[in-house]
Amino acid sequence: MNLPRIVIAGLSGGSGKTLVSLGVVRALARSGLAIKPCKKGPDYIDAWWLALAAGHPATNLDPYFLDAAMLRSLFWTQCGLVGDANPACSASTAIRYDMAVMEGNRGLFDGRDLSGSCSTAELARILGAPVVVVMDCTKMTRTAAAIVSGLRHFEQGVHIAGVILNRTAGPRHRSVLRETIEHYTDVPVLGVLPKIADNPIPERHMGLVSGMEHEECVAGLDKVADIISEHVDLHRLRQVACAAPPPQGPVADLWSLLPGAQTSTPDKQPPCNPNQDDAARGQAARGDAARRDAVPHAVQPAPPRIGYVHDAALWFYYEENLLALRHAGAELVRLSLLDGADWPQLDGLYLGGGFPETLAARLSANRPALDRLRALSESGLPIYAECGGFMVLGRSIVMDGTEHPMADIFPVRTVFHAKPQGLGYVDAAAVLENPFHPVGTTFRGHEFHYSRCVPCDGTPDTPAVPSALRLTAQSGHVTGMGDGRDGLLLRNTMAAYTHIFAPAVPHWAPAMVRAARAFRSGRPPSSNAS
Repeated sequence: MNLPRIVIAGLSGGSGKTLVSLGVVRALARSGLAIKPCKKGPDYIDAWWLALAAGHPATNLDPYFLDAAMLRSLFWTQCGLVGDANPACSASTAIRYDMAVMEGNRGLFDGRDLSGSCSTAELARILGAPVVVVMDCTKMTRTAAAIVSGLRHFEQGVHIAGVILNRTAGPRHRSVLRETIEHYTDVPVLGVLPKIADNPIPERHMGLVSGMEHEECVAGLDKVADIISEHVDLHRLRQVACAAPPPQGPVADLWSLLPGAQTSTPDKQPPCNPNQDDAARGQAARGDAARRDAVPHAVQPAPPRIGYVHDAALWFYYEENLLALRHAGAELVRLSLLDGADWPQLDGLYLGGGFPETLAARLSANRPALDRLRALSESGLPIYAECGGFMVLGRSIVMDGTEHPMADIFPVRTVFHAKPQGLGYVDAAAVLENPFHPVGTTFRGHEFHYSRCVPCDGTPDTPAVPSALRLTAQSGHVTGMGDGRDGLLLRNTMAAYTHIFAPAVPHWAPAMVRAARAFRSGRPPSSNAS
């Protein structure tokens, strides 16, 4: 069991590693290779672009959320080399990949503390992956060799297998850089990139812009791939990846390590295809749901059906969160809040994050969809919402001074600001009984939002709706909905700024499915998720 693999890292944020990663993945995929894209998380946006470039779902790999053994299990399971490779549960595990490309974050050795815990370097060590470093060489020549030498010897167990020189000025600059690095170090130069005047991939306040909002996103990826193909030795890069060693010791199937996974084969469901548009995927999901409704339950008992809204407004979903729900026994149906299509009968609903603020006027104008959300909540349907989904469940979104009415399930407004209002890792503790997190449970998550929650009733110190979670900052600054409170709870609807990664919150998916199953049977979901 083995898979060629590399980590593409940088000296710092903004070094160009994202464009290089996208270009490498896209160029290799265009050559006919099946590339497994991964992102050192937490990250939705870069991961989505990597998935689009590869044509296969991306996996987030985060040493903060999972220990070394779990990370190895996640990686090898999602690469399809351990487990039952059941295509009903994952597009990833139904494919035999030729290579994995992992994009790091920040600088290679940047971690949470003096020892560099949770760094890209730590991830590379855990997975035994060679590292290719992208260096911004602006106004630099011989010093580049000193930097490479320092990287090479800074930490044991991190194999610096090559460098790609970025933002070089001209032929002479490139020649001096290559000669000095290869003279003073044993690290090969795998590519030398010119300065790129216009970024083919636009950016905005939360990082790379969502490709779902730009019809030319694939053309932008192809432009990046053209640049990489011209200036990077992809054959040599593949050789570096092929030199990665096999995993040391046995690796378990990730899903066998998590509680609540059903042992029988789930109903087959269409895998995630990042290149299929929302309309086609939504139509296919609704068609599958209609066919299941036509089968008598006495003949074929249906699993609890959980809908998830995945459209241009809400699309922040970790692939593993959806897989966890499927492995816990759910049938998933993809839905949209932006069209007038009917929804099938649901037993649960999951609303992820995204950019609802950019489509606030369109969301607000689709009153039937918002009224349906409110009716579903009032019916007692288990609803779990994260960040953008939470914003849609509030009374309104205020963007640039304009207030856009939303579902009005919770008496709060979310008001946008120019700077992040919540950023970083959090530890969350469940302090109120709810269907999703047992009281007393603590789990890890993260938040990244530019909006602030403003209560419409009560006061900021005494909100009208109680919060089910208390947050403790582990990096950055944490606000939740204010003063560390998060997770508004009303009936069986829970909405929080906190994002979760299901393998790191193993109780969540089984609890969500239990609540959905109870709702289907006519019993109220348990207020305690245990």
